Amino acid sequence: MGDLKLVKKFEIGEGFFDRYEKLVRDVVLPYQEKALKDQIEGAEKSHCIENFRMAAEKLKTGRCDGEFYGMVFQDSDVAKWLEGAAYSLAQNPNEELEKRCDDIIELIGEAQQKDGYLNTYFTVKEPGRRWTNLHEAHELYCAGHMIEAAVAYAECTGKSRLLDIMCGMADHIYRHFIEEGAEGYPGHPEIELALMRLYRCTRENKYKELALHFINIRGVDSHYFTKEREKRGWSVWGAHPEDVEYAQNGAPVRKQDKAVGHAVRAVYLYTGMADAAMETGDRELTEACKTLWNNITQCRMYVTGAIGSAYEGEAFTRDYHLPNDTAYAETCAAIGLIFFSNKMLYLERNGKYADVMERALYNCVLAGMQLDGTRFFYVNPLEVLPGISGEAQTHKHALPVRPKWFACACCPPNVARLLASIAEYAWHVTPETLFSNLFIGGTLDLRDSLGGKITLETEYPYHNRIKYHFEPEKETMTVSLAIRIPAWSREATILVNGRPVQCAVQDGYAYLQGSFSAGDVVAAEFDLSVRRVYTSNKVSANTGKTAIQRGPLIYCIEGVDNENDILSVSLKKDGAIRVSEYLPDKLCGICELYAEGYRETVSDDLYSFEAPSAEECQVTLVPYYTWGNRGLNQMRVWIPEKK
Repeated sequence: MGDLKLVKKFEIGEGFFDRYEKLVRDVVLPYQEKALKDQIEGAEKSHCIENFRMAAEKLKTGRCDGEFYGMVFQDSDVAKWLEGAAYSLAQNPNEELEKRCDDIIELIGEAQQKDGYLNTYFTVKEPGRRWTNLHEAHELYCAGHMIEAAVAYAECTGKSRLLDIMCGMADHIYRHFIEEGAEGYPGHPEIELALMRLYRCTRENKYKELALHFINIRGVDSHYFTKEREKRGWSVWGAHPEDVEYAQNGAPVRKQDKAVGHAVRAVYLYTGMADAAMETGDRELTEACKTLWNNITQCRMYVTGAIGSAYEGEAFTRDYHLPNDTAYAETCAAIGLIFFSNKMLYLERNGKYADVMERALYNCVLAGMQLDGTRFFYVNPLEVLPGISGEAQTHKHALPVRPKWFACACCPPNVARLLASIAEYAWHVTPETLFSNLFIGGTLDLRDSLGGKITLETEYPYHNRIKYHFEPEKETMTVSLAIRIPAWSREATILVNGRPVQCAVQDGYAYLQGSFSAGDVVAAEFDLSVRRVYTSNKVSANTGKTAIQRGPLIYCIEGVDNENDILSVSLKKDGAIRVSEYLPDKLCGICELYAEGYRETVSDDLYSFEAPSAEECQVTLVPYYTWGNRGLNQMRVWIPEKK
């Protein structure tokens, strides 16, 4: 099965993600298309489509009437947008959108050189320097994203034009690095996972061979990028190749045991490693992936599922270094963690991987996009103070409001492609078992394999019941269903036609097997009690503080709900926390929390010998993913707790 064949056979139904599917279709994709074409007033310029036009013109006439604009990896924004559009088209056929996609694909084809090479930066700006700066220039990264788009577009629309273009590019890369023996590996990993997808789509073994080549040689010569810089004599932005942590090349991948360096690069690499391990059965590679995943999730991940603590290098730092107000926590990094966890779930059927997918999705990733789909966060801090956040030298990256677009716009189309392909993460179909990982309302068409359909009905994440309705083609359909029991739920009940049943529970999944007729319903009920989360004492930023979680959702406090002053607020230890009824008109539909707390009054002096006085108050909390949608505002996830 190709990675996203399932997208064609899953139709999102009513529920939480129904709104997001429509938002991506009706708002996000059209808005981002305009951004790529520089049609959003007041937004950062993209120039992506224009770069392809200039590259095509130069190849046709020998010259072009402009200059390359943007990041060296600007092409990848178009690729991710096309991938998101492909998944949307699979769910919602749209002749006009498909025609516009086809036109862009034709332009991409016109920008491809005769030997298969495709990259507008080098075609327009640096035609004589191809493959001489793997460390900085992102040629393989851009190729990887466009390969992913090509596979998705072929599988979702049946059209192979972009796939043919990118097979040409992949063949060119194979000739250069395998047949001609060129040294080197990607500065920014991504092509490894993309080549594995291309291999599954085409069944061309050379693409798997090329993916394994880049994985296996990485870090064997940890000084390769230093040698490359000495040889090439030019630079894109003066990166330091001696920093082997930054690019995950300090040791061969099977010997790496800490998640280090640029967080997005890391999790893209680990995703490719996990996919290769799954394909080849390489136990040493599998164990390396487990070690790295555990290091991230046990020592280097925020409670929101965000990763990457530092602005400097957009990077992991050290175990338990998780500052809140200066967190980098890039949206793309959380998306990459979902990719990595998804592949780990294929490697090892353990619900902990789906738990992390859910944590990152419902909190960091959704927070990365404004509720109206037209503004985006690159950075997702866990504490924001207007006047400091986005302004102080140490906090300039932690913006308190979402911009319309970015000069480096990797995150917005990444959100679009993830949300549009959510079925791949929600369901895993194996010959033995159907795994329900994420509880996304909709209908899964399994007529080809199990002889029927299954519709998942739920108001999750704000209500606790999940229902599976069976629609067999004949009298019955025999299903082995594995339902994830979330780690946050103290208890869970599985019911068949309203009656509780005992299921075998293993590694976070409840396994239920039976023959089901039309009208049969399997239900799962979880404990949605509000829970207080605490961190290890090793996390200095959270000493004496708690975070509040209900189901998969992390909650936060915003100034607008709390007298525009969250710094004086604390929660009463063991105090009651009340859940509101569902509020459909607030922040696109939420449940608020109301906690017993205190508000302190202190002297106006910077330092004082006068002890603070405290009064009891109600503290209002909203889901973290909704913060920043009501203007400039204070926000905090980790809240002081007092008796």
